[in-house]
Amino acid sequence: MARTSTARPVLTETGEHRVQQAADYVRRHRWLILAGLITAAVMEVLDTTIINVALPQMAGNLGATQEEIGWVSTGYILSNVIFLPMTAFFTARFGRRNYLTFSIVLFVVSSFFCGTSGSLAELVAWRILQGAGGAALLSTAQATLRQIFPREEQGMVQAIFMLGIIVAPTLGPTLGGWITDNYTWNWCFFINIPIGAASLFLVSTFLHDPPNVERVQNPVDWTGIILLTVGVGGLQYVLEEGNAKDWFASALILRLAILSAVCLIAMVWWELSPRNDHPVVDLRVLHNRTLSASIFLFVA
Repeated sequence: MARTSTARPVLTETGEHRVQQAADYVRRHRWLILAGLITAAVMEVLDTTIINVALPQMAGNLGATQEEIGWVSTGYILSNVIFLPMTAFFTARFGRRNYLTFSIVLFVVSSFFCGTSGSLAELVAWRILQGAGGAALLSTAQATLRQIFPREEQGMVQAIFMLGIIVAPTLGPTLGGWITDNYTWNWCFFINIPIGAASLFLVSTFLHDPPNVERVQNPVDWTGIILLTVGVGGLQYVLEEGNAKDWFASALILRLAILSAVCLIAMVWWELSPRNDHPVVDLRVLHNRTLSASIFLFVA
């Protein structure tokens, strides 16, 4: 009688050889991959601070009020915080290399069209797309570094990565002010193109997905995506615009606050529901006490 086994599948000799080749490849090129990921992360963080400095000049050139021009930043942040929780889902479905490459391309292309925008509506639309592209440039990049570097080098690698993230915001206002004084606000977006091109070359050339990891083709959790989009998007709008609109004295802020609270509660229930086998945001990882304690301490 044949005996069935539930143990993990054993790699064939060919499979083991491919895994070993991939490990050797990563070992040779991991520092180039690090350079590409740091470049992408710095580009994303630098862009935010540079644009904030250029907002007054944008308002003057586009004929917008200070409240209207604020949507250049608000639109980016709204898009970014919506897509950020879904980065793990996109990575598992499309592959780490494909998702990072697409995100860099989307960010750079959106930056170009932001710089060529002739109206506020056009600029905000491209900023929303730019925010969607920028979501992966921090979270997925950092997760990738955890995978390609050995444990004994993690401290040094994470320190180098975080150094770029910390330095970029300090340089942003100075660089943004210099650009707006000597050129025009459009160049605050165009500066992303050469940086993004360098990052795209390094990531697309040297980063590869592990050969023993299959892409997930599970059904898409559309209910979770809709609840996440409305809940997080509404909450972010309330936090961004609440102070300017006198918080709950504004009917719009009050309604959005209620809607976002309902959607976020429903999302948590749905993502943890036994009926949802493939949640877009896997909250079950919080069963890990170490991870839960770390998140709690970070928030507190």
